[in-house]
Amino acid sequence: MSGMTMSQKILAAHAGLDHVEAGQLIEADLDLVLGNDITSPVAIKEMGKFNKDGVFNKDKIALVPDHFVPNKDIKSAENCKCVREFAIRNKITNYFEVGQMGIEHALLPEKGLTVAGDLIIGADSHTCTYGAVGAFSTGVGSTDMAAGMATGKAWFKVPSAIKFNLIGKPSKWVSGKDLILHIIGMIGVDGALYKSMEFVGEGVHNLSMDDRFTVANMAIEAGGKNGIFPVDDITLAYLMEHAPGKEITVYEADEDAVYDEEYTIDLGELKPTVSYPHLPENTHTFDEIDDIKIDQVVIGSCTNGRIDDLRIAAEVICGRHVAEGMRCIVIPATQKIYLQAMEEGLIKEFIEAGAVVSTPTCGPCLGGYMGILASGEKCVSTTNRNFVGRMGAIDSEIYLASPAVAAASAVTGKISQPSELGL
Repeated sequence: MSGMTMSQKILAAHAGLDHVEAGQLIEADLDLVLGNDITSPVAIKEMGKFNKDGVFNKDKIALVPDHFVPNKDIKSAENCKCVREFAIRNKITNYFEVGQMGIEHALLPEKGLTVAGDLIIGADSHTCTYGAVGAFSTGVGSTDMAAGMATGKAWFKVPSAIKFNLIGKPSKWVSGKDLILHIIGMIGVDGALYKSMEFVGEGVHNLSMDDRFTVANMAIEAGGKNGIFPVDDITLAYLMEHAPGKEITVYEADEDAVYDEEYTIDLGELKPTVSYPHLPENTHTFDEIDDIKIDQVVIGSCTNGRIDDLRIAAEVICGRHVAEGMRCIVIPATQKIYLQAMEEGLIKEFIEAGAVVSTPTCGPCLGGYMGILASGEKCVSTTNRNFVGRMGAIDSEIYLASPAVAAASAVTGKISQPSELGL
């Protein structure tokens, strides 16, 4: 009997089994079920088919209206009303209204709702973000969310895994976003299809928690079932701050765990990386990038709207001004991050540079609002997807990049890296 990966151990424990194998079908107990203002109304409607009064546990459901919030139109207002009334009716503990909410995948770790050893499903594909704290978390459809809210259980096919051994230390202006774009460019958008992406090695210690959240967030862009990091002293310090007193369980992969592939990545060799339209795998480093004029920059999202991201962007943009004709939109991921950025003077830096700063929202990432692109426009964005029409007009173009590259591009009006500003 072969050993288990970190992800397989979490699934086995929640299924009440001593051992699981890749490909095995299991039913497992859930620690948290997540939904937002787009996916929750569908799940709430499906709940009626379960012939069950109420939810399995009002403390283990999180409802975060964030995609079209504050409401952009009547339909989005009706969706949020549906979620609000359901939350009130079922006394959902973790319902976050405007003023308390943030982008779900930044908000839940911040609130201490996702911790090491948890099994989490969410009706949003980027639920894999919580692997950064050593949880098994994955996106599901709204009907699975409904089943999870009703029963506290979900079915899983146990995934096989890919091991990414990280060594070295990233250089200045290279971040977790560059790492995950490099990986997706290397293995492709289906390179980890229904597999766990497990990150290990001494290089992990050189990645901040915000870097790890970014990497885990985009595991889905390589087709991954989940992305997961080992629990080290940096993780434990984060959990101590955000989830004090909450029980955590640390799982480690067995030495004889089986992996489909193994890669070693030297963080010190990574370069600032940009993903060209219209797939995240279409990656380029700056020795391959020509002058590409852009119309808009977006700094934010569940991928790169955290405080480290805003600090990096502010450091690049400090004392400079966005290029003439450029639109630069900055979206802190949560109210706490917004407040912290304000107290640190980052918001002032952005506004003085000619950027606009928004309340927390997913906004333009999914083509919602707060920065939709017109025909033919080009945008450098710290978001996670650059599919055709993702942020607006079908012939618009999205270039995915780190906050450092996005901020430099806002200043120059073309795709740029901080070194071009003498940084």
